[in-house]
Amino acid sequence: MKKTSSDVGLNRTGIQTSPIDSKEAIEGAKAGIPSSMGTEAGILEVRAIYARESDGLGTVPVPATLKGMFTTAKELLKGNKPTVFIDKLGERLSFERTGVRLYEAALGKFDIHGTWAGGPSREQLEKILSDELSHFVLIREAIERLGADPTALTPSADLVAVASMGIPQVLQDPRTNLIQCLEALMVAELTDNSGWELLIELAEGLGQTELVEQFEAALGVEAEHLQLVRRWLIAGVTGEAGVREEAGIPAM
Repeated sequence: MKKTSSDVGLNRTGIQTSPIDSKEAIEGAKAGIPSSMGTEAGILEVRAIYARESDGLGTVPVPATLKGMFTTAKELLKGNKPTVFIDKLGERLSFERTGVRLYEAALGKFDIHGTWAGGPSREQLEKILSDELSHFVLIREAIERLGADPTALTPSADLVAVASMGIPQVLQDPRTNLIQCLEALMVAELTDNSGWELLIELAEGLGQTELVEQFEAALGVEAEHLQLVRRWLIAGVTGEAGVREEAGIPAM
């Protein structure tokens, strides 16, 4: 039988497992004995030095095609800054690519741990993976139509990759089960929905009517993903706790 996240075991991370050592640790903290040289102010000063010397996360590349240069010049004459849109398209492209990898990993967890009452089926996980891949293709084609380079790592793409670095680690960790992985997928889906909403706002402001329609359709699909993951997670956690029927939580 597979272990669950709530199984009782030899967890020694808490202070109560070692009353003698914990007493010494508390007394040392109260005495104000530093564990290392330096102060918080020193750390902030070093960070400030690095920040002043930094060139930032990079730049949006100059359009490499005539179409891209024309599109950029036209928007600049209107007072717009189309590079922000390209930057955010790059971010979405990076995130959707990662989304494919996340659900590939989730399918691996499914094959190992199986599902539960109200949990996902393999077909449902495969459908979400397919949706993420189609959204990746949509963004890639949008970038190409604008004359930009979809292979370039834009600043926002770099940022979101670092910010979400822990999510793939949860899915790839051999110690995690599918319910625990859904916790990480919830974070990804919430971020994904917010990212599409912002992209739609930018597309509307730049008059990209066709892209607005396509992005709104993608957002609708992503909203369904979020709802499904939330339902599966609730069903898994409450089922593991044995409180589903008592709490009156309907079966999904």
